[in-house]
Amino acid sequence: METELSGRRNGSRRKREILDVAVKLFARRGYHGVSMDDIGAAANITGPALYHHFKGGKEEMLGEALVPVSERMLAGGRRCVSLHRADPHTALEALVDFHVAFAVESPEIIIVHLQELDRLPDSARREVRKLQREYVEQWVGVLVEVHPGMKPEEARVLAHGAFGLMNSTPYQSVGDEVSPDHVVALLKSATLQALTAEPARSEPAGPVNAA
Repeated sequence: METELSGRRNGSRRKREILDVAVKLFARRGYHGVSMDDIGAAANITGPALYHHFKGGKEEMLGEALVPVSERMLAGGRRCVSLHRADPHTALEALVDFHVAFAVESPEIIIVHLQELDRLPDSARREVRKLQREYVEQWVGVLVEVHPGMKPEEARVLAHGAFGLMNSTPYQSVGDEVSPDHVVALLKSATLQALTAEPARSEPAGPVNAA
């Protein structure tokens, strides 16, 4: 039994290593610019062994990269909100900390998510979209508490704008001119300022002039 469990752990670890290689290649060259042979060569594994881990090929790899990370983001968002339910400002800071840390630590998966989501099979794509919507709603719930009177649809605009700011990390030369720690500090500060500033209030539409 111990040998069997050890084999499963080793197999799972090897599968994770192959998936990490695939994600890096997808991020660098695009989903259609990478073949199974490319992944096998980069991961130092033969074709038959590669398909042993991923019978569905690249499509399965993409799903196993994007669905779990969406689940992890939602779980993290819920945890931030739950831990600071009595203080929405602290909850918002926790959400920003959580998301920025993820963006800095996982730049390749962000690129793959932004560029290759439509390559997923329908069922996996729907699951990712559902998880994303639920993650956004964690932010919306906090933002409407931070800004009394804000409508949920306005909070969604703010949340998506914040995601764009925080998810910009993969497109920056982190470590070349600005250290990763300083990038984190800058992104946290900028995002919190954007989310806590007094929002613009919508004005009632004026009368439509007849032609």
